[in-house]
Amino acid sequence: MAEKRDYYEVLGVSRNASTDEIKKAYRALAKKYHPDLHPGDKAAEEKFKEINEAYEVLSDSDKKAKYDRFGHAGVDPSYGAGQGSGFGGMNMDFDLGDIFSSFFGGGFGGSAQRANPNAPRRGSDIQTGVTISFEEAAKGCRRTIEVPRIEVCDECSGTGAARGTTTQTCPECGGRGQVSTQQRTPFGVIQTSKACPRCGGRGTIIPTPCNKCKGNGRIRRNVKIEVTIPAGIDDRQVFTVRGQGNKGINGGPAGDLRVGVNVRPHPFFERDGDNVWCEVTVSFAQAALGDELEVPTLDGKVKYSIPAGTQPGDVFKLRDRGIPNVNGRGRGDQLVRIVVDVPKNLTPRQKELIRELGKEFGQTNIHETEERKGFFGKKKR
Repeated sequence: MAEKRDYYEVLGVSRNASTDEIKKAYRALAKKYHPDLHPGDKAAEEKFKEINEAYEVLSDSDKKAKYDRFGHAGVDPSYGAGQGSGFGGMNMDFDLGDIFSSFFGGGFGGSAQRANPNAPRRGSDIQTGVTISFEEAAKGCRRTIEVPRIEVCDECSGTGAARGTTTQTCPECGGRGQVSTQQRTPFGVIQTSKACPRCGGRGTIIPTPCNKCKGNGRIRRNVKIEVTIPAGIDDRQVFTVRGQGNKGINGGPAGDLRVGVNVRPHPFFERDGDNVWCEVTVSFAQAALGDELEVPTLDGKVKYSIPAGTQPGDVFKLRDRGIPNVNGRGRGDQLVRIVVDVPKNLTPRQKELIRELGKEFGQTNIHETEERKGFFGKKKR
């Protein structure tokens, strides 16, 4: 397999380029090599894929930081298992009760009561990111993503004990999970209880820990999850996949997976809420006389007739050709801005014809005054 090119080189930007500069460079290159403009051209197709791959990494701050530090190895899925991925990185499970008890000798607030370590606990949420195309964001899609998460150890089924062995009652606390201490004070003997230091309050110990999870009962590994990205989702929005986070403890429910979406900009379309903008270039003759145009939309090309006398900058609306609302409330419109192409490098004959036409419009000198601008002396609005 050929060695990958440097992503900054692919987009033609410096390593200090801003987010806007990276986005601008991507749009220019994507427009140049878009498959719609080069049907059947394999070289252009490969170039377009390379540009998308580079933008996917450099537009994501987390992936960009890893790429800047480790190169392609930092963003290759086969490297860095357990390092996390975009929009949050690696998750850790913390028991707040354990943290506060280490300071106060009991539950939060100084209470002598301590949460039952054997009670079911919900797993923590995890985060990741996914990059999709403009069209995929508009119409929705399914993606298989790979994330590191905490799973129940399949070797010991979560017990923490090696196969063929079992846990045993803690000999220090007798299975109670708590030990009592007495202290003589001027006010008498005070008895306090705390979690058993040997079993951690569980009441059981593991004489022979599982080799795979080292007695924890859970392991971290990469898993592939198929997610449905809702139609109409916008750049940097986050959606939640219930029950696909870290597995729970002691039979507790799993956490959630939160997916941050990065949408690649489109070379032709630009999003404005649920509306889509695009520009269509026409000749002066088309604008003056009117014509039937083929306008690109998210659903393919449609025919639209512009009236005679169409002005540069005029905007036409294609109703319900925009982006579906992500909450299911209708669909936006497509707004088409007209750009009139002023001819360049005219031949002497063409210049003479335009002068003649200018005279027909009542203009005797085409360079008459600075005040008279636009086509044939008409003031531009």
